[in-house]
Amino acid sequence: MTGNLRELRAICQSSALLRSQKNRFNFMAYTVRLSRGVFALGLMAVVFVAPGPLLCARDASPSGGLGSEPVVNSPAAGRSEGAIGTTEASRDAPLTLTFPDALARAQHLDPQLSSATTDAELAHQDRVQARAALLPSVNVTNAYLFTQGNGVTASGRYVTNDGVHVYRVWGVFHQDFSANTFTLTSYRRTVAAEMLARAKLEIARRGLKVTVTKAYYDLVIAERKYATAEQSFANARRFLRISQDLEHGGEVAHSDVIKFELQANQADQAFREARLAMENARLNLAVMLFPDFSQNFTVVDDLNSMPPLPPLADAQALAGRQNPQLRAALEALKESQYDVSTARQAFLPSLTVDTPYGIEANHFALRSRMNAEPDKGRLPNLGYFMTATITLPVWNWGALRSKLKQAQFRLEQAHVELNFTQRELISNLLAAYNEADTARSEADTLRQSADLAAESLRLNTLRYQAGEATVLELVDAATTVAQTRNAYDEGEVRYRVALANLQTLTGDF
Repeated sequence: MTGNLRELRAICQSSALLRSQKNRFNFMAYTVRLSRGVFALGLMAVVFVAPGPLLCARDASPSGGLGSEPVVNSPAAGRSEGAIGTTEASRDAPLTLTFPDALARAQHLDPQLSSATTDAELAHQDRVQARAALLPSVNVTNAYLFTQGNGVTASGRYVTNDGVHVYRVWGVFHQDFSANTFTLTSYRRTVAAEMLARAKLEIARRGLKVTVTKAYYDLVIAERKYATAEQSFANARRFLRISQDLEHGGEVAHSDVIKFELQANQADQAFREARLAMENARLNLAVMLFPDFSQNFTVVDDLNSMPPLPPLADAQALAGRQNPQLRAALEALKESQYDVSTARQAFLPSLTVDTPYGIEANHFALRSRMNAEPDKGRLPNLGYFMTATITLPVWNWGALRSKLKQAQFRLEQAHVELNFTQRELISNLLAAYNEADTARSEADTLRQSADLAAESLRLNTLRYQAGEATVLELVDAATTVAQTRNAYDEGEVRYRVALANLQTLTGDF
């Protein structure tokens, strides 16, 4: 064991010497010798020799030893791979998004739309299964029947079996015949259910468009308000400097300086609130658009390009053809009607036909001798038989009639909901159209008011510098500018949201 220890230490020291002198000698030979020594020493040798390789490895390290510098926990070394809400994409150039881009992204990530899509796909599969249930089916059955023998008869102890060993290989043709088979009631109900799910999917898609419209243009208007607040803060500081200069010249009182200083403080507070509102609006939109919650994006401000509003007659025609709420109510009514038909058909008789084709014999063969009559020779085993069963409901303690009443109650409720949906559609359509029309007509007035407020501020600034206007007039003009600009921005967003709400009833136009 001592010789092996010496050999292992010599190998380790030789390896360190090779690395320090960068010799081109092949290191693989030493590695083989090291492995051979380790396997020969066993567990005890490894325990005794463990400190040696560690020391050798430390001495052989190019930057190790007592003179090497320790690794410090510097910011560069300790920087994490990424923080919460930041990704590799967020450190690149910001992504520019238009409203269609934002809507497309939201449609891929919205859980409610995904749930509606899943319901529509499930309804389609129900339709496929209902169609398959009307068609004949073929199954293959393999069975082996072993019966305890009695030592006397060939059939064994069970009379129903014709042998101790029975092999059964059947291909079974099955078909159900009922009133539903000829009227296709169950299949048509699944068609109506699928159309209902598709209508609900369209409702979810249009509702998502309204949500994205609000979130998208909330960010746009927040950025506009931020710019307005920033400009108001800059104007407040400029007015403060003007008042201070005029005070030094003895042209205004110190009260004017105090008034403008208060205005500057209020403008600073409004600026901070506008920045907070902009950040919150960005967070709300980022939740809807990015799976990794990236905030490194910008939105295109297209509020100035106002989409046209169609005439009321065209909107009513679109709502009559493309309204998903009305279509959903109609399909729900069809479902209830088919439920009533199904409940009535349950009182009628039904026919079931099963036709097995294959073998059921004492030997697994196409031809064999029967154990009961072996003297008949080898007989064919392959064949078929048919079972036809007619089921006629006679007495079920009123269960079928109760189901029929339930279906009739649901049908009456579906009629009520359809009538209410029609009335509600007319009301919502007129309300949404009037909202959009009013917002569009007010947009021009709000734009004109914003332009007039800006001109009033410019004139009052000149008048104040000339000593013709009071401090209250200038402060009021500055406040009016911020208010009219924000009102104009909100008016444009109001029109966009009103159009989105109108399109939930009419579809895109």
